[in-house]
Amino acid sequence: MSLSTIIFYLLATLTLVSGFLAVTTKHIFRAAIYLLFSLLFIAGIYFWMHYEFIAAVQIVVYVGGIVVLIIFSIFLTHQSGQNLPKQKLGRTIFSALAALCGFILILVQVYQHQFVGTIERSVEASISNIGSQMLGVSDNGYALPFEVVSMLLLAAMVGCIVIALRTPKEIKEGGL
Repeated sequence: MSLSTIIFYLLATLTLVSGFLAVTTKHIFRAAIYLLFSLLFIAGIYFWMHYEFIAAVQIVVYVGGIVVLIIFSIFLTHQSGQNLPKQKLGRTIFSALAALCGFILILVQVYQHQFVGTIERSVEASISNIGSQMLGVSDNGYALPFEVVSMLLLAAMVGCIVIALRTPKEIKEGGL
């Protein structure tokens, strides 16, 4: 087994462990920190695959944007040291079924996809070329994903504001 393979398996394992801990911990602040580590390890996988730009976007958008907003909203609600409330059994079962359906969907897509070998990059990876592709609307453009990421950041900001604006009475009652 080569060193490159060991690094991949290490990053993949750390990503899965961090993700699992993020969804199973009872402390909301710890869940946000585990999410942060999981997203950083995903960026590490992108770096390992030599996709430096995507790794940088992963760090800036998800780690630097969304996780920081989540952590700030936790601190604004004054619940950083409290445990998460125990979920109802129906919600737990529904969440497990949704996760199982998503996993099956991913497996079906992976097995139906025809993977081809990599091709050499014929375009120089310069700031100008990356900018033209990010804002291009042609087949090689990424304007739609760029807009989707901006909508994701907007939704995260609105969600954090809603969490932060809860009244102290709602916090004591445990209402969401």
